[in-house]
Order: sequence, then C-alpha cells, then structure tokens
Amino acid sequence: MAVSVGRVVRKVAGREAGKPAVIVKFIDKNFALITGAGLSKVKRRRVNINHIEPTPVKLDIKQEASDDEVAKAIKENPEASKIFEL
Repeated sequence: MAVSVGRVVRKVAGREAGKPAVIVKFIDKNFALITGAGLSKVKRRRVNINHIEPTPVKLDIKQEASDDEVAKAIKENPEASKIFEL
C-alpha cells in the first residue's frame, strides 16, 4: 500500500500508539508530517515513517492542508469517520 499525502495511518510507536492520523506532508525519505486534526489525540508533528501503519483509506487533501481542512475531509469520508470513531 502506497504511503502518500492524505493517507489515513495509525501510529504504532510512542505515547500516541494506536491512534489514527493523516499524512499531510513528507519531509524527506524517513519522516512525514502527520495530524489528528483535533479528532484524535495526535498532535501535528514529524514522525518516522517506520512508526506509522497505513490504512486503505486515502483522503483528497492538498499537501500541508490545515487541521480544519483535514477534519472536514475526514467527516465527509465515511470510512475515515469510522477509523476516527466519529
């Protein structure tokens, strides 16, 4: 499964392990910027791509989208809403 901007992921390491998030930007080949958009306890932060697990759900968002734009895309997508338990 391709990891790309807009992909819904789960954190697998750290204090936010198990929480859903969305990739909003790739910093380099090892790191990505993710956010929970205020819908999960995941803050907007840089993470190692080895510490996230992709899901089949992909949102249609632009690179570096704001948390409000990401939250709106999550609420409009029924599969993503289910992952974020809305």
